Amino acid sequence: MSESRPRPPRFGEQDRKLSYGSYLKVPELLALQQLLSDPPAHDELLFIVVHQAYELWFKQLLFELTSARDLMMKGDAHQAKHLLERAHSIERVMVAQVPVIESMSPQDFLEFRQHLAPASGFQSVQFREIEFISGIKDERYMERLVLTDAEDERLRARLDGPTLWEGFCALLESRGLHMPGDDEDARRESLLKIARDRRRFAEEFFLSEALLTHDELFALWRQHHVLMVERQIGSKTGTGGSTGAGYLRTTLDKRFFPELWNLRSYL
Repeated sequence: MSESRPRPPRFGEQDRKLSYGSYLKVPELLALQQLLSDPPAHDELLFIVVHQAYELWFKQLLFELTSARDLMMKGDAHQAKHLLERAHSIERVMVAQVPVIESMSPQDFLEFRQHLAPASGFQSVQFREIEFISGIKDERYMERLVLTDAEDERLRARLDGPTLWEGFCALLESRGLHMPGDDEDARRESLLKIARDRRRFAEEFFLSEALLTHDELFALWRQHHVLMVERQIGSKTGTGGSTGAGYLRTTLDKRFFPELWNLRSYL
């Protein structure tokens, strides 16, 4: 008797058990854009879609950054760099989305803006998670945000967990490059050693550049976001009670990896 062979997988219309829409939960996804304006303001749908899209990209970005950090902790520079480059692509898409929201005039935004208070982009938990894992940890945000228990747990886990920089330092330590947490001069010497001998330390150097690109692209997104806010509301107070564009401008000098930026001054 001949051995039975496993049946080949069946796809799509062959058995109709799964479809594009059911797999991606498209009906549920399209039901999430619920306008508050009455009568409906034309541009409120655009506003919701763009910001929901950002939250989806934040989710993927967090997944890639967390995975890259964990890979660095395990000493895998090659795969960590690959995932950081994917993060760069996501961040470029985030920057490219800004003109879509800028197509909304200030007058059109004012048709529904009053319905948004006290909600604010400042309250995006995933955005804060990206900052925390990237190295900008500020416990004061925990006091400013109204969080569910699950959100509080997520943010505290990011606050207490290792950052991308700590993952990078762990990888360098595993390769004999001293990166003590309490000695910036010693860390600089190791970074200079990598930068000055890129042939010998190619993986380490290009991984450090991938981290810097993440920092640069996120800073670029911040800049575009500030300009977009100024274009929409000028100097008005933000819907969440912040100073709006004025507050956002104070964030533009934030850097995830200041030691990689400062290194350029020592080369």
